[in-house]
Amino acid sequence: MIAWFARNHVSANLLMISILIAGLLSLSQRIPLEVFPTIERQQITVTVTLPGATPEDVEQGISILVEEAVQDLEGIVEITSRSAEGLASIGLELDSAYDARDLLADIKGRVDAINNFPVDAERPVVSLPIFHRREVITAVVAGDYTEKEIRYQAEQVKDDLQRIPGITQVELDSVRPFEIAIEISQQRLRQYGLTLGEVAQKIANSSKDISAGNIKAEGGEILVRSKGQAYHRDQFENITILTQPDGSLVKLRELAQVNDGFEEAPLRSRFNGKMAAFVDVYRVGNQSAIAVADSVKQYIAEHQQDMPEGVELSYWRDRSNIVKKRLQTLTNNAIQGGILVLLLLTLFLRPSVAFWVFIGVPISFMGAFIVMPFFGVTLNIFSLFAFLLVLGIVVDDAIVTGENIYTHLRHADNGLHAVVQGTREVAVPVTFGVLTTVVAFLPLAFIEGNRGQLFMQIPIVVIPIFLFSLIESKLVLPAHLKHIRLRSEKSSNRLERFQQRFADGFEHAIIKYYRPLLERVLNYRLLTLVSFFAILLIMISLIMNGWSRFTFFPRVQSEVARASLTMPTGTPFEVTDRYIQKITGAAFTLKRKYHEQEGIDLILDIQSSTGIGGSRSSGSHTGRVMFEIVAPEDRDSEITSLDLIKQWRKMIGSVPGAESLTYRAEIGRVSDPIDIQFSGNDFTILSEVGEKLKEQLALYPAVFDIEDSLSSGKEELQIELKPEAYALGLSRAELLEQIRSGLFGFQIQRIQRGRDDIRVMVRFPKSERESIASLLEQPITTQTGVQVPLGQLVTLKPGISPTSIIRIDRYRTLKVSADINKETANMTLIQSELKEYIDNLLVNYPGVHYSMEGEAKEQSESFRSMGIGLLVVIFVIYALLAIPFKSYLQPIVVMSIIPFGAIGAIGGHWIMGMDLSLLSIMGMLALVGVVVNDSLVLVDFINTHKNERGHSLKEAVLNAGVARFRPVMLTSLTTFIGLMPLLFEQSTQAQFLIPMAVSLGFGILFATFITLLLVPVNYMLLEEAKQAWYRFIGEPYMS
Repeated sequence: MIAWFARNHVSANLLMISILIAGLLSLSQRIPLEVFPTIERQQITVTVTLPGATPEDVEQGISILVEEAVQDLEGIVEITSRSAEGLASIGLELDSAYDARDLLADIKGRVDAINNFPVDAERPVVSLPIFHRREVITAVVAGDYTEKEIRYQAEQVKDDLQRIPGITQVELDSVRPFEIAIEISQQRLRQYGLTLGEVAQKIANSSKDISAGNIKAEGGEILVRSKGQAYHRDQFENITILTQPDGSLVKLRELAQVNDGFEEAPLRSRFNGKMAAFVDVYRVGNQSAIAVADSVKQYIAEHQQDMPEGVELSYWRDRSNIVKKRLQTLTNNAIQGGILVLLLLTLFLRPSVAFWVFIGVPISFMGAFIVMPFFGVTLNIFSLFAFLLVLGIVVDDAIVTGENIYTHLRHADNGLHAVVQGTREVAVPVTFGVLTTVVAFLPLAFIEGNRGQLFMQIPIVVIPIFLFSLIESKLVLPAHLKHIRLRSEKSSNRLERFQQRFADGFEHAIIKYYRPLLERVLNYRLLTLVSFFAILLIMISLIMNGWSRFTFFPRVQSEVARASLTMPTGTPFEVTDRYIQKITGAAFTLKRKYHEQEGIDLILDIQSSTGIGGSRSSGSHTGRVMFEIVAPEDRDSEITSLDLIKQWRKMIGSVPGAESLTYRAEIGRVSDPIDIQFSGNDFTILSEVGEKLKEQLALYPAVFDIEDSLSSGKEELQIELKPEAYALGLSRAELLEQIRSGLFGFQIQRIQRGRDDIRVMVRFPKSERESIASLLEQPITTQTGVQVPLGQLVTLKPGISPTSIIRIDRYRTLKVSADINKETANMTLIQSELKEYIDNLLVNYPGVHYSMEGEAKEQSESFRSMGIGLLVVIFVIYALLAIPFKSYLQPIVVMSIIPFGAIGAIGGHWIMGMDLSLLSIMGMLALVGVVVNDSLVLVDFINTHKNERGHSLKEAVLNAGVARFRPVMLTSLTTFIGLMPLLFEQSTQAQFLIPMAVSLGFGILFATFITLLLVPVNYMLLEEAKQAWYRFIGEPYMS
């Protein structure tokens, strides 16, 4: 096939053009642009609402029932439930070997079969959520208007955006749901002799549309119906509740205050200090994140003038900028790296040869674009990084092939014969070299943990690139190089003369310096081997003695800073909001500081929310403040996001009574650095254990933001019935139902008004629901119809109720979490000391168990999968080397270079001043397959010179080393130079990916030097050992 394509250059060109066109079509039509890959999480969520219920009631009445119903289903790995006020949320983590949608149907069937949920429980919702769904951009409507007016304008913006072609998913955010509240005072009820339940029933009976059938008249059927459904305040106010003895009608307006507004749950959002509502715009399907964001920004620019005076229409957190910057990074690094690679190739080879070798890069990239849609891979920050990663590696096979063809062309009269012979000569080692690289990247697709599915994007992109590169180097490249004529006479072109002098000078240097060095090394091969082994031991000892710190996932500064406040549960909304405004004010002070004193705008916009965004839940006791920061590459100042956070934290100081106040300004964080979970059945004991662990964590200077999943609790009143209640025929259930109706009210309807699902509630006014005195005055209706104040029927016992109850695998669980200064702390040491402390602590608490979660669990899962992956890679690479060599021992010679590649990778981290991380280890895993390529080609050439050309062993080794010096150096240098622009990239989104590039770049560079000396030495030692063995057993040695 190589010869056929070389002879038929038209076929080769058509193949190349077909790949380019198909790749461009796939890129433009089938591959969407997004920020982060949209991944379907292997978790199913069951949500059940039980209005007005306490967390313990929700746990007993909902969570435990669901857990027991599904716990024996095959495919469920872990059951996690959270019982909060009025809501149960049960998360079911699934085994990746099972299809989530099949299990979704089984779980839904089990949940629907539960027939003993509380009467007031709403219908369970069983769903398969999307992991880390992120909006592309958020439109903001802000101004000094009422909540209803802001909401109205935001809905108009939402409707307008949905009408724009290319935008399909838009949601309102940070707004309260609509609600119609009918509030009736106890005094008015007594005045008219009514109960709250009777009024609720009369409204429900009146506010409805009823069909009565049809009249079968001679002219046709006529429908008979009554339209009485109320949708607005005036319609509800006009409902007749009572007919007086004198015949007069009592309308609802005379009894009650009807509020057509929002649910009572408190929520207040501000943007740059003004009341605001947000419209989140998402990318779905094949939509481009950039196109969606551009459409939104164009709409905002065109419609700002249409807003009422004082209303600002703007946008917040344009995440498409990340994609744009990554595309810009890819383009710039590709251009820079491509130019450097092309210049490097030109120095060693002729410009025409260098050009055709480099043309394999775009062809291979287009091949990857063809394959990506079949695996559901989009253009996102991870897949784009994969292209950057292999920019210099992808030309390795073309370099080896092109350099060998170039060598043949210099001594051949027939270009066709030269390219065919040159390609075939290296076809086997090059093919198996590409396969070893593919195998090395493959385990990255099977890394466990929360980040595993994100890293899967890299091998899915990289592997097709390598395979299409192999196709191009074998079928397309020879057809182009056969037309090149290398003139022996002196060229008149200045560039060609310079290139020829450089190439000749390089070859002369190989003969003058490398060959004598290699010969001397071979003469002292045992000493050389011992020396290299000593270097390896020294490096390993330095690593073991702490020269390299390991940080599982380095802290990378974000372009958004966030402060999350959690006050004790039950804290009045106004108190929480006052502290949120204080935190917001500090952010504005920080913004003015850099604008006025240093003349730079570091902080762009500031957004705050009260009633949402606390560290554990939403409610009147929670709030958050965020501000957007100029991207690092766009700043004139060297101040980092972490510096701003430190100043912000210092300006705010402590918040009196706060349970937690945490600050974040980092990306890529999916779990806490320290996260320990205790499980048991007694919250008192769990709380005691948690407090002791928190005290221990506080002893570490680098540990901060220590918190647990238990708040100080919420005050509760436990009701006990007096004998008088029983004497009047009241049961506990009847009494509590009336109390609940008074406090929570009656949900009499859920109406659909336009697009809004609106609850209609009947209840007492808030003034009659906010004190114990009003509770004791609540009238309780006995079986005889007599109303008695609650205070005469019950006693109230104060207590504390948990704000939420978390259960994991059917046991109550307490989570203790903390942040850590990764720049100064030794995470591995701290985790080890904590495990020892907890083991000793739990000796006194036999009913409590614990597990290391967060980054510790992620690290364990990732290392386990990568350890298995490494063993598989080593074996498969060994097999791929043994097949062409037809030897069990020669693959060991080739693979002897692998440890030195890892040492080079670690040394590269020292040079760059970086800690080792998960990405560093992933880079080393991929490095295993890359570093053996040069050794493979070198050993193959030694075999060729020794077996086919009749050279002695030492002569064959020397000649092969000299002959392969140039392609070995070229492949290594192009890899490093292709990665070099990325190594010094300053953009935020590139920082956590750079360690992988460091491992590959420096590992290959260091391994190259070792390859050119150690592999020949090991080859000779192996052959001499084989000769000695055959002499020992008395058989002739066959090489």
